[in-house]
Amino acid sequence: MRKWLAILLCVPSFAFAAGSSVPLDHADFDLKDKASLQNGAALFMNYCLGCHQMQYQRYQRTFKDLGIPDELGQQYLQFTGEKVTDYITSAMPADDAATWFGAPPPDLTLVARVRGADWIYTYLRTFYADESKTFGVNNKVFPNVGMPHVLQSLQGLPRETYEERMVDGSMQQVYVGLQTDGKGKLNAEEYDKAILDLVNFLEYTGEPGRLKLESIGKYALIFICIFFVFAYLLKKDYWRDVK
Repeated sequence: MRKWLAILLCVPSFAFAAGSSVPLDHADFDLKDKASLQNGAALFMNYCLGCHQMQYQRYQRTFKDLGIPDELGQQYLQFTGEKVTDYITSAMPADDAATWFGAPPPDLTLVARVRGADWIYTYLRTFYADESKTFGVNNKVFPNVGMPHVLQSLQGLPRETYEERMVDGSMQQVYVGLQTDGKGKLNAEEYDKAILDLVNFLEYTGEPGRLKLESIGKYALIFICIFFVFAYLLKKDYWRDVK
């Protein structure tokens, strides 16, 4: 029994430890930036929701937290006739998705809490052309990922670039980075900003009440500090005559 318990406790550790060796870029997101969150929501609804869903997040809660009137949210961010009180779900049948992609696309409500903002930020910026793959692209952070580069129309199609350098006494082709083909709607700086907005939105959905909880936590710590002072003074008063 103890042996099996030890194995079960170790499995999650190995699962979360596995990952790419590619250095991750820092995602400097800001949950207080409503404009960024609104743009991130628009990007998710337009480019991600066709396959992925957020089955634990409601449209109405999202609109309220992001400062979007329900009428505008329904007009510009809801595309399949859902009610504003519905959860954010994809219209793609799970069986069809499994056939097309090899497995149903994962729910993204909590992806930022599982993967981390830096991982998502780097992942969405490191797709590159690879004709050997089904969708013609691969990814540096998630090699052999089974999804297309859905933001290709914004970024363009990056390709691996190499330079000839002296390595161990001989000239070799060394990988130096990704270079886009320039056919995207956004330049490199604009695309990075758009991805940061999307990451910001995913961070929000991972814990919608985070800002409120942090605010409550600060007041709780202040109360504890004040209470400690009074408790200490009361203790001194009660024990001052005790030798």
